[in-house]
Amino acid sequence: MTPTDSRRSVVPPYLLHAVAQAAEFPRAASAARTALASLELVQSPKHQHLVAPRRVSGTVDRSPQRTIADAGGTTTLPGTIVRSEGDPDTGDAAVDEAYAGLGATHAFWLDVFGRVSIDGAGLPLDATVHFGQDYDNAYWDGSRMVFGDGDDEVFRRFTIALDVIGHELAHGVTQYTADLTYQGQSGALNESISDVFGSLVAQYAAGQTTEQASWLIGEGLFTDAVHGDALRSMRAPGTAYDDPVLGKDPQPATMADFVVTTDDAGGVHTNSGIPNHAFFLAATAIGGYAWQGAGAVWWDALTSDAVTASIDFAGFAAVTIDAAGSRFGAGSAEHTAVQDAWRTVGVLV
Repeated sequence: MTPTDSRRSVVPPYLLHAVAQAAEFPRAASAARTALASLELVQSPKHQHLVAPRRVSGTVDRSPQRTIADAGGTTTLPGTIVRSEGDPDTGDAAVDEAYAGLGATHAFWLDVFGRVSIDGAGLPLDATVHFGQDYDNAYWDGSRMVFGDGDDEVFRRFTIALDVIGHELAHGVTQYTADLTYQGQSGALNESISDVFGSLVAQYAAGQTTEQASWLIGEGLFTDAVHGDALRSMRAPGTAYDDPVLGKDPQPATMADFVVTTDDAGGVHTNSGIPNHAFFLAATAIGGYAWQGAGAVWWDALTSDAVTASIDFAGFAAVTIDAAGSRFGAGSAEHTAVQDAWRTVGVLV
């Protein structure tokens, strides 16, 4: 599928708005205002040119092809290349964390689903670090990862969280598969799928079972000044943070609390809590390693012809149920777990 030009960021606009208004965090407030503005205008090419993958003996090279560039505090991309595939650690934490995170994500897709890079054909994985001054976000722009350093009042550097790297690169996977429209329920599914596979990347790298996983997205990004654990919780949407200055995590866990809004492309970062919770419920009911159970079902669904770009929650739920039946058998524990999960969150009755 031909990719679309897109920019998908991990910190939701509603949180950036809260930080931007926080007089208690003046440096962070300034940084958040800049990050909000950058969601509309970033100095990057309008038309992304994808680099052809290396081929060995007529086949796609299955090894990662990573390049890390340093923007040096500017907002001009790509920046100066500071580490290429096979180079040793540089001693710059952001550079080395980005390099390792891209590698861990590549390994997940290859080992678990046999997918060679995010496009399935060996797409080089490029990233830029030290983007902007105190930049409070990380995003996928359609061809590369971009990481800010955070403001050190509210956010730490964005390369520290492997699930964030996995989340953003999963936007690339979605771009090359279902290409879900970034609006309303299909947009919330787009965000949720990135949370699902971002969490699975981190779980796979750590060898964690469903019981051992935290199910938090962006754990460790907040500084100690913030009352919160992460950006989002798949286990309990709406509980990731509750801060006297920044407010409370607004994500709903069920359709009973679905948020109707025109902000953030129809609440894509908010209502993603509902399919996130459905995945958590299915994964934990199945147990074991989530990438072998619910993760495999979600992957089958994402790559199914039955998933249209504008699919809604109920439509996607139906595809996952069919996928669970096909992969594990009708009436199997996995099939039942997926059905029960969507019913519990109120997407299906």
